[in-house]
Amino acid sequence: MRIGVLALQGAFREHMVTLEALGASTVAVRQPEQLGDLNGLIIPGGESTAISKLMTTYGFYDPIRQQHSAGMAVWGTCAGAILIATQVLDALPDQEPIGIMDIGVRRNAYGRQVDSFEADLEFKHLPGDDYRGVFIRAPWIETLGEDVEALASHDGHVVAARQGDMLATAFHPELTGDPRVHRFFLDEIVAS
Repeated sequence: MRIGVLALQGAFREHMVTLEALGASTVAVRQPEQLGDLNGLIIPGGESTAISKLMTTYGFYDPIRQQHSAGMAVWGTCAGAILIATQVLDALPDQEPIGIMDIGVRRNAYGRQVDSFEADLEFKHLPGDDYRGVFIRAPWIETLGEDVEALASHDGHVVAARQGDMLATAFHPELTGDPRVHRFFLDEIVAS
């Protein structure tokens, strides 16, 4: 299984380390041409407006849409969840989402950097105990399309969801040391 991690800005290395420990082959994706032979792509957390501008500069929008249409699974974490959404609430005027997952995401919903926190989550389909979510300037998922499954909530707001071969998490699974969400992505999203 070959998984790319968009490596323009944000926490991409941590995703790669976790995936490799689970036996996946990883690629730090810096050019659209690298998307061609991937089974899945992770768009990591970071700063959504910075990632958006870099994606525009390097021409990533249409290639990601095309590769997803051709069968490449996509997972957006935090800023990545904002970028894959069809609707971004509180977006900056020039911030364009990729628009492939039928969710509405509220940017920085939990506040600023100083408001970052950790919380135990009941994450559907994960074995074992609650999952410890790390929220850093996190969004939440405010609206779900009819074929989108909510997977985890915090304080009344959806923070993880799945739609077919797409996964969105408002938190940072790559920062926990717990590989269960990455395993879920590989086994249930990419391989299905």
